[in-house]
Amino acid sequence: MAKVTFREDECKGCGLCVHACPKKILEMAQDRINKKGYNPAQITNQDACIGCTMCATMCPDVVITVER
Repeated sequence: MAKVTFREDECKGCGLCVHACPKKILEMAQDRINKKGYNPAQITNQDACIGCTMCATMCPDVVITVER
């Protein structure tokens, strides 16, 4: 099973990872803001992640880590 982690304080909330995820299990957090003032990306269903790394590949700030 894959594990996705975000360095949330570095996320600029661009949403590219959300659109890249083939399983549609990423979203922008609406309930919190990071230290840069953005809503960071978050995973909604860790168990559904297939470890494809599309989210990490699309992230321009390299804040996503995918462990398989």
